[in-house]
Amino acid sequence: MKRLILSAIAVAASAAAALTPATAATIKVGSKNFTEQYILAEMYAALLEHAGFKVERKINLGGTLIAQQALTTGQIDLYPEYTGTALSAVVKGTMSPDPAKVYNDVKEFYAKNFNVAWLKPTGINNTYVILMRREAADAQGLKTLTDLAKVSPNLVLGAGSEFADRPDGLPGLKRIYGIAFKDNKQFAKLGLRYDALSQKDIDVANGSATDWQIGTKDFKVLDDDKGLFPPYYVAPIVRQQVLDANPKVAEVLESLGSHLDNDTMRVLNAKVENDHEEPKDVAEDFLKEKGLLP
Repeated sequence: MKRLILSAIAVAASAAAALTPATAATIKVGSKNFTEQYILAEMYAALLEHAGFKVERKINLGGTLIAQQALTTGQIDLYPEYTGTALSAVVKGTMSPDPAKVYNDVKEFYAKNFNVAWLKPTGINNTYVILMRREAADAQGLKTLTDLAKVSPNLVLGAGSEFADRPDGLPGLKRIYGIAFKDNKQFAKLGLRYDALSQKDIDVANGSATDWQIGTKDFKVLDDDKGLFPPYYVAPIVRQQVLDANPKVAEVLESLGSHLDNDTMRVLNAKVENDHEEPKDVAEDFLKEKGLLP
């Protein structure tokens, strides 16, 4: 009799495990090494935990290629990535201003070469931007990069070290717009670039579309009117093996997408970088505000 009871318990446990794979699965969530990535990864982790998954956080791994290697070797199961970054750094494909083309190109390449799925993109397009102090741009009537080309020989640019050589950096600005600056000062940290712009040590800076400083009244983004900068839409990328074993993961992560855009991300980035809140707290507060967490 005891043997029959134990057998029945084992069968019941096996059936329960088959019906509730989420509670048994551990999903390893990673991120790259900057604020926006920390926040997004914490959102992914919190949503998955709420859906019944066990989550292991591996946040702040490093740059794109480090996160990519961690994903393809199974050290992590998913992380947030940008379409333009994937196309330039991993696929090494031809850049395009068409968001759908860039997304489809990276999606196909990752599926074929890495067995990694790109889920639906969010509304965040963290592309490059060129910006100036608002009063300086307005005083010269500058609204677009075409406008900037007329005065660029008199201006000093502040940019990251990679901007001098990227095809969508200085070479692209010269090729597409004829922009050539008087000087290019390099800054390792983005915050120093914005400080230099505020203090008039430089006249123009390159940044990213979700930098929290852009949400202030101090700076003006010049319109990329000829489409130099490719789209950098963010999406969760997940090992296909994980999705096959846990189909609910895609639904959970994609529930976030419609709630995110550049303006929203600037606000969230500011909470961490300017207000010194923890990325985990910022992520969870936002999810609760949107009704995605109780």
